[in-house]
Amino acid sequence: MDADQVRSVEDRHVIPFYVKRPIAIVSGRGAIAWDSEGREYIDFVAGYGAALLGHCHPEVVEAVKRQAERLINCPYMFYNEPRAEAVQRLVEATPDSLTRVFLSNSGTEAVECGLKLARLHTGRKKFVAAVRGFHGRTMGSLSITWNPHYRKPFEPLVPGVRHVPFGDEEALKEVVDGDVAAVVLEPVQGEGGVYPAPDGYLKVARDICDDTGALLMFDEVQTGLGRTGRMWAFEHWGVEPDILCLAKGLGGGLPIGATVTTEEVSKSTKPGVHGTTYGGNPLSCAAAAASLRVIVEGRLWERASKIGHEILNGLMGIRDENREIIREVRGLGLMAAVQFRLPMASDIVEEAMRMGVLLLKTSRTIVRMLPPLVVEEWQVERVLNVLREIVGKRGS
Repeated sequence: MDADQVRSVEDRHVIPFYVKRPIAIVSGRGAIAWDSEGREYIDFVAGYGAALLGHCHPEVVEAVKRQAERLINCPYMFYNEPRAEAVQRLVEATPDSLTRVFLSNSGTEAVECGLKLARLHTGRKKFVAAVRGFHGRTMGSLSITWNPHYRKPFEPLVPGVRHVPFGDEEALKEVVDGDVAAVVLEPVQGEGGVYPAPDGYLKVARDICDDTGALLMFDEVQTGLGRTGRMWAFEHWGVEPDILCLAKGLGGGLPIGATVTTEEVSKSTKPGVHGTTYGGNPLSCAAAAASLRVIVEGRLWERASKIGHEILNGLMGIRDENREIIREVRGLGLMAAVQFRLPMASDIVEEAMRMGVLLLKTSRTIVRMLPPLVVEEWQVERVLNVLREIVGKRGS
């Protein structure tokens, strides 16, 4: 199919849940993607962060090739070597308290499993989450997601969820009581616009949960695996959760989710109360094991920290030159956002695409960047120059 045929088929037959950009991506390598016309882009969308090691990382590709020739599907009722390797590498990369893993297919499934574990362990029904938080689109995950744009079309949702302002310690203290099963937080709110937790906030959340018997659940679907400059974002604040939810970059681009918890919480379960058909399949597990090996052996979180500082400093320089256009710059590691004073995010993203850079729009005023851990410094410089040129024209 040529590009016109691809667009025609998708426009006619794909359920229109997404606003499409008018290019067809056909290949990629590292932080570079190419469309069907042969145009090259520096990809700071990277599959909403799922292409954490860039496109087609050679070690992930080789692991998938080998596994595809041996076995593609194996349900959880049977033991399986790729699953065991992925689980072992994941447990070795998490704090000592987190020793039990359930593999699924996506971030929202990882969160759903976490919610179920919290209810099973505590016997309680209620949850507390944060304003601006995003946790997925299935009904349980959507219930703890805050944005009314995602929620309202599907209400009534799971009852018993309270949302409090992110970073407001007193608000958290007021609503977490003996009826709350879990407090669910992103250490850095990604979809909400890249808002890192204020210093001390996660520690207070940990203390509140300990005092009330609620579980502390961190959604690191986007922030985990080195993106923020640490292996796990919660390490920036020295606070460990009872339940950790992962996905996106875990599979090197293939679909996989993981819910990681303690031995104590795991004891609350029994066979049959939760399950999955494709979760923990050999293909995705081979990709996950390879991805974890690359990240851990290469200590790629250190690279994310270094290059993330360069991105943030560059964005702040652009802000300083264009304060009448840019309200704020936020970021941690290889997560960054530029918030504009006017609703121009769509225009910025579209113009950047025409200039060979792929960016994310988080809201009408926020542009977000999620480059892979393998992004090159010249690519960062190119993206910053493109953004500087686009913003500069609007300020002149």
